Amino acid sequence: MPDVRMRGFRSRKPVEEVLAWIDAEVSALGEETVSLSEAHGRVLAGPIVSSIDVPAFDRSAMDGFALKAEETVGAGDYNPLPFFVIGVSMPGQPFDGDLGKGQAVRIMTGAPIPAGADAVVPAEFATEKDGTVEIVDAVPTLKHIGRTGEDVQSGSTLLEASHRLRPQDCGLIASIGQAEVAVIRQPRVRIVVTGNELAEPGSERSPFQIYEANSHIVSGLIPRDGGVIESRIRCEDNRDSIREAITAPGADVILISGGSSVGSEDHAPGLVEELGELPIHGVAMRPSSPAGLGRIGDALIFLLPGNPVSCLCACDFFAGRAIRRLSGLSADWPYQKVPGELASKIVSQVGRVDYCRVRITDGRVEPLALSGASILSSTTRANGFVIVPPQSEGAAAGTQVDVYLYSQS
Repeated sequence: MPDVRMRGFRSRKPVEEVLAWIDAEVSALGEETVSLSEAHGRVLAGPIVSSIDVPAFDRSAMDGFALKAEETVGAGDYNPLPFFVIGVSMPGQPFDGDLGKGQAVRIMTGAPIPAGADAVVPAEFATEKDGTVEIVDAVPTLKHIGRTGEDVQSGSTLLEASHRLRPQDCGLIASIGQAEVAVIRQPRVRIVVTGNELAEPGSERSPFQIYEANSHIVSGLIPRDGGVIESRIRCEDNRDSIREAITAPGADVILISGGSSVGSEDHAPGLVEELGELPIHGVAMRPSSPAGLGRIGDALIFLLPGNPVSCLCACDFFAGRAIRRLSGLSADWPYQKVPGELASKIVSQVGRVDYCRVRITDGRVEPLALSGASILSSTTRANGFVIVPPQSEGAAAGTQVDVYLYSQS
């Protein structure tokens, strides 16, 4: 690939072609076994099949009295029926015996149903005194009883492979006694920040420095997409510093922020090509046109432009897709998509994808900006973004568009 520094891009890859390269080159990593306490948000490597029934025994769904349902027929406020209380069944401490005619066992929620009983009368319909209980409610057979296997049956598949575990999923796995789970290994993502003009937030800056923001953008996207941050490295704008950062072992994905364009100090593209391969540099989209993709050894490399909106866009479009695929998630965006009507026109150019920040006001979609890749505040003023496809010159006011929402609220 020719050196584009101080020369500019002769051509740019279509976004569709870049996404196709990611899909062809990137697949889920291998599996690992983790404890259930570490499994939240992870992607299952295989199905979860239960080896037990849940519950493993018939149990009470109420605090009350276990008895024979047929013996409660006719019970009511004006016809209380008496039963001898012969014991108690507690959670983990069942009643040891059989119920006979006219007998009942005091029982707590979750306790095993005594042998001979087939229903539970709730405590509010019973009055206990001097070893007997009077029942004022007739109950049918199996009333207020949780049956064996009612929740989970032995041999049933509870969760399929490729499912991302939610809190309730981990609870369900725990309920079948499983303490470990096989999941897809999380991709380890290294963030490499370049730029002598950058100062760290919280530190003093010179009059012509700016505070570094890009790593704080991408570090929030990485866990969302199933990755884990391996490290964050600040580099000076020189080849040796960048070379050391991108060749150190330990990362599956390396995100290089800044130094991806055509400036004389933009060393990253040349280094990636020299040390590995850089099949894509320059993308037909706005913002993010200087983005690039490649490999060094087994590590995927993403060149993210230094302007913060471009960085966000390139990370979301390309790096995020790769991280999701590596982690076993769907390649598609996790954003909620809602329809809306444009309040004013969007102007674009055929052959280029545009990422347009928009705000939804009174149900109408107002474009905030198409240019201004350094105006990060446009993304915080926006509710989301609209993608203008490459075959379009834009969209007129009144056009129905799909808005990808930045948040679910």
